[in-house]
Amino acid sequence: MNAEAAKPATPGPLAPGHVTPAGTRRKSRPRLDLRRLGRAALLGSSSARDRLPDAIGHVVEAHRAHHPDADLEPLRRAYLLAESSHRGQMRKSGEPYITHPLAVTLILAELGAETTTLTASLLHDTVEDTDVTLDQVGEEFGEEVRYLVDGVTKLEKVDYGAAAEPETFRKMLVATGNDVRVMSIKLADRLHNMRTLGVMRPAKQERIAKVTRDVLIPLAERLGVQALKTELEDLVFAILHPEEYDKTRELILRNAAREDDPLADVADDVRKVLQEADIPAEVLIRPRHFVSVHRVSRKRGPLRGADFGRLLVLVNEDADCYAVLGELHTCMTPVVSEFKDFIAVPKFNLYQSLHTAVAGDDGQVVEVLIRTHQMHKVAEAGVVALGNPYAAPPEEQSGGDGERVDPTRPGWLSRLLAWQQAAPDPDTFWSTLREDLAQDREITVFRPDGGTLGLPEGATCVDAAYAQYGEDAHACIGARVNGRLATLSTVLKDGDTVQLLMDQDAASAPSREWLDHATTPAARIAIQRWLAAHPSAEESDARSLADDVETPRPTGTETPQPSGADDTAPGRPAAAQVLADRDGATVRLAGCCTPVPPDKVTGFAVRGGAVTVHRTECPAVVRMKSAGRTEVGVRWGEGAECRVTLVAESFVRPHLLADLTEAMATEGAEIVSATVEPPDRQQVRHTYTVQLPDAAQLPALMRAMRNVAGVYDVSRAQPQAPGV
Repeated sequence: MNAEAAKPATPGPLAPGHVTPAGTRRKSRPRLDLRRLGRAALLGSSSARDRLPDAIGHVVEAHRAHHPDADLEPLRRAYLLAESSHRGQMRKSGEPYITHPLAVTLILAELGAETTTLTASLLHDTVEDTDVTLDQVGEEFGEEVRYLVDGVTKLEKVDYGAAAEPETFRKMLVATGNDVRVMSIKLADRLHNMRTLGVMRPAKQERIAKVTRDVLIPLAERLGVQALKTELEDLVFAILHPEEYDKTRELILRNAAREDDPLADVADDVRKVLQEADIPAEVLIRPRHFVSVHRVSRKRGPLRGADFGRLLVLVNEDADCYAVLGELHTCMTPVVSEFKDFIAVPKFNLYQSLHTAVAGDDGQVVEVLIRTHQMHKVAEAGVVALGNPYAAPPEEQSGGDGERVDPTRPGWLSRLLAWQQAAPDPDTFWSTLREDLAQDREITVFRPDGGTLGLPEGATCVDAAYAQYGEDAHACIGARVNGRLATLSTVLKDGDTVQLLMDQDAASAPSREWLDHATTPAARIAIQRWLAAHPSAEESDARSLADDVETPRPTGTETPQPSGADDTAPGRPAAAQVLADRDGATVRLAGCCTPVPPDKVTGFAVRGGAVTVHRTECPAVVRMKSAGRTEVGVRWGEGAECRVTLVAESFVRPHLLADLTEAMATEGAEIVSATVEPPDRQQVRHTYTVQLPDAAQLPALMRAMRNVAGVYDVSRAQPQAPGV
């Protein structure tokens, strides 16, 4: 579906009935009578009407191999419409344009796609590149075909400008969320365009190859369509890394010319072992594709004959897979470290297989894949092998985490669709999509209640919090991983059990440092949105200071803010009981040094007539004085509520965090945020920001924390100098 790959067959004035060239915006197009299109073919002799066009013979043959009872009438009508609509259009290669939808449809037919997908595939460019409309497609072929064609139809650059490509992918992904067949057609479409990309300019080849590498190949991997993914990888490899591609190609050709083949010898041995064990099985040699050979050569150095492929053992039943494994490990020399069971624990992209390796007599290690015929079909075709998700819809089931179990709507797709709604800017969506798809491996972690969370490899406790609680994760103050206290920056492993510790304070807020530990788009976008809506006191002071220094105001031009305007913002200190020597001024406590009674304090006027209160030893005071700012006298009132940051130093011991937080709660302290650093030489540092109803309670709180077993020091957080 490459609009620029199509062009009129002949230049000059448009003849009556001529199809609009691709890429041209169409306004006020007349409604076509689809029944009139191809009338000669449809109303010919009865034998001609009943006979399938020869052009789709290969498609029908491939389709019948997977679906022998399929109704071919929709394919016949779709081809006649596509051929009539695209008549006169040519690809840049010089071929009639109809060869493209035919090739795309053949790719899908060979993978086992059902009739509805093939019908939409034949028509997938008609709405984009001809005068056919979506309504007409729906009237002739039904709503499912209409939806699929709409899902893969590009948005026009004349309407969206530079945002056309990212917004088109966003549209396709949203459509894929309801029907994965949309992305199946898109992947097959891109594969055929990549096969014929040689007619394009080198710069355009490179641009298309990079988008394919960053977006389409990861999507093919996640949808399990390995047959498309591997060929796309090789085509991209040839364009972006031609020298490495040529070297790899030479390696493969030299190996193919060898007389001896260690893979063939081991395959014969495996067949003999399985025949003696009376296990029906098919043993095949599965050559590695170019990118796979390149990766293996970089990992292992000079390649040997067995490195150029793997053995594939296909059996009939799941139990036979383990029987084959047992025979191979008994009769041959297994490499135990290479064993992986993706049958008991399938990959997130539906892949199932047993992986093992055996050593040959010459010492070469041969990798072996063991799976059933059905597993092999799914491994190659992924979601395409699932057929029509509407024909026999799976029962709606939900796991403990609320995610659908339906394999046509995997967890990663649900998460992608969720975060894309929070990224309205096309540039943010496009860059975040590439980052998200780059995380091509997934882990499963368990919650204490038995529920599970699917996360990308490398995810941290911060990511787990936002995956489980959404924006409520702003209140997360810590975690236990496999029963042990852990920092929110802890990287999770597959199979970990994660218990997230949440604060009950509605004013709890994420820390800016969380961005350094968040890897999932959902977590990063949620944190960034909160930080943008709630700038810290330091940031506000810095902005006010810069504004005042750069654009000094004449005396008497201040406009005081309403009382308490800044005090109620979540995450900021309360300042209701701080009095300033300036009538009508709003007072707030600086977040950089969190002053509390009976600290010695001073104040500075900031833009808008507000007064920010700092501890006198705060480095910000020195900075403001050096900038010529005038101090404002401030003093504590009676019974001032306060928010303060405390640092506890302790030795590592079980249940320390629970005991410490319980002691703080007993003293009436509300924990706003907490950070527990990784232990160092059996010592650990805790940092808590707490809210107290009365600053006079602070000494008692600090004593109660020191009395917790294992805690050897509790102190106020010291203000840092600028830049520290």
